[in-house]
Amino acid sequence: MLEDADPTTTEKGWRRFGPDSVERGMLLALSETFGTELRPRSIDLGDGTWLEIEGADDSCSILIQIIGNQGKFTSQLRNKVMADMFKLTWLRTALFPESRIVLCVSETAAQVFTPAGWSTKAARDLGIEIWLFADGKLVTLI
Repeated sequence: MLEDADPTTTEKGWRRFGPDSVERGMLLALSETFGTELRPRSIDLGDGTWLEIEGADDSCSILIQIIGNQGKFTSQLRNKVMADMFKLTWLRTALFPESRIVLCVSETAAQVFTPAGWSTKAARDLGIEIWLFADGKLVTLI
């Protein structure tokens, strides 16, 4: 079962991201680029477990995780990127096998995806699209 992250709000599903947050800007830019409304969602895994995803369309044909961290690159941020890649891959494999999976990152988080890095190769091999959000614009990295 798929639900908006907070269906009681007047703005469908926006409880996680404030009006001026970089993450909301990223998700709105992706919505425009992909031509569909993307919002944070809660997904019922059917056994009492719920999973939060930072963006999905109504049918979950597009699944998105967003990393809008700014500032200094840290090993914690690298680990977040890897965890989000795993989350997207698992969600597609387990529940939505036909879905498009997308990780949208800030310039800081994009440092994980170097030309010769294993994470870059892994994203390509796993079919994870990596988009960079910089200066209010989206650019495809992978």
